[in-house]
Amino acid sequence: MDLQLKNKIALVTGSTAGIGFAIGAGLAGEGATVIINGRTDQRVGEAIATIRQRHPQAKLEACAGDLSTADVVQRVVRRFAHVDILINNLGVYEPKPFEAISDQEWREIIETNFMSGVRLSRHYLPEMKAVNWGRIIFISSESAINIPVEMIHYGVTKTMQLALARGLAETTAGTAVTVNSILAGPTRSDGVEKFVDQIAHSQGIERSSVEKEFFATVRPSSLLKRFASIEEVASLVIFMASPLSAATNGAALRVDGGVIRSII
Repeated sequence: MDLQLKNKIALVTGSTAGIGFAIGAGLAGEGATVIINGRTDQRVGEAIATIRQRHPQAKLEACAGDLSTADVVQRVVRRFAHVDILINNLGVYEPKPFEAISDQEWREIIETNFMSGVRLSRHYLPEMKAVNWGRIIFISSESAINIPVEMIHYGVTKTMQLALARGLAETTAGTAVTVNSILAGPTRSDGVEKFVDQIAHSQGIERSSVEKEFFATVRPSSLLKRFASIEEVASLVIFMASPLSAATNGAALRVDGGVIRSII
């Protein structure tokens, strides 16, 4: 299937690893020009080199900088004044009891997970509407619905993304611009791999046993009963970034392995 992404320009925030990397690589493979973002030049350069190994003809731009800060966002939008596709993927998480989360930690996670998308969307959405085409996608999480007790602040920022995306979508009525959210479920990212390895090592058991126990006790509602691959999540995002997804707007789309039990 031709996703009609050739000559489109995409900015994928937090795209040097995990789901963001898989999205960037997938968009590049479809012929889009992809702006790869990470905190350091080294991380961005390594990601670009890996993508080029997979897709030698990939059209890639490097964008190093911490987009959780307003100053860096301003620098990035001055350099990349126009994008057709904005993937707000940048995000952090940290298991921590609610009582131990300080005001500063709340501010930091909101700036990273939420305000980065606010600022970038505020810049790019008006032009998308002016030229009558564009895609903004927020990479949220099933944690937006099933707020995890072990990291409530993370879940709250994911819920904030859903509300923002729906509100922005309302402003696109009658245009060919869409704004959607993706509710990713437990995914085999670099962080998850390290988490599983640490538990397996500390308990002297196989990694497969750790994964089985996780879905038996932590995410028992999962129908997939395994971690999704980053490519499985990215596939839905890449389709939603394409012109073929034109009839879907203001939606919160699930690629959660069936963790969320509600049907609406």
